[in-house]
Amino acid sequence: MAAALDEARLARDLDEVPVGAVVVLDGHILGRGHNQTRGLADPTAHGEMLAIRAASQALGTQRLVGASLYTTLEPCFMCAGAASHARLARVIFGARDPKFGACVSLGRVLSDTRQNHQVEITEGVAAAEARDLLQLFFQSKRGGGHSAG
Repeated sequence: MAAALDEARLARDLDEVPVGAVVVLDGHILGRGHNQTRGLADPTAHGEMLAIRAASQALGTQRLVGASLYTTLEPCFMCAGAASHARLARVIFGARDPKFGACVSLGRVLSDTRQNHQVEITEGVAAAEARDLLQLFFQSKRGGGHSAG
C-alpha cells in the first residue's frame, strides 16, 4: 500500500484527486497509476485503470490471474469492472468511497456471485492516511486548508 500512497501523492502534486494504485504479482509491482483525469482530459484515467493497463501491457495479456490491486480508495464501478475483467485475485483498498465505491459502499461488483469471477476484497489498509490525503486535498480546493488543532 505504501507504493499506492506514493502514487496518490504524485496525483496530489499534479493537482489531481489523490488516488494511487499498483498491481502486484508474486511480490513485484507490474503496474503503477495515479489519477490523471484532468491532465489527460480523460474521465477514465483513474489510478486503478492506469495501473491495470500498465500491468497488462507489462505481461502482454489482458488477464492478470493471481495479481492484486492495491488502491488508496475504494474502486468505482468502472475500476471494479476492470478489475473483474482482468481476473484479478484481490483488491486491497484504503478508504471507503461512500459516493462512488463499488466494492462495499454503493455496490458489490467484485463479490457478486452472478458473475463468473469474484475478486477477494480487503478494505481499510492505511485508510487513515489515504483519507487524510483526500480530505486535505478537497479542503484546499474549498479554501479551508487550515486544520483544527
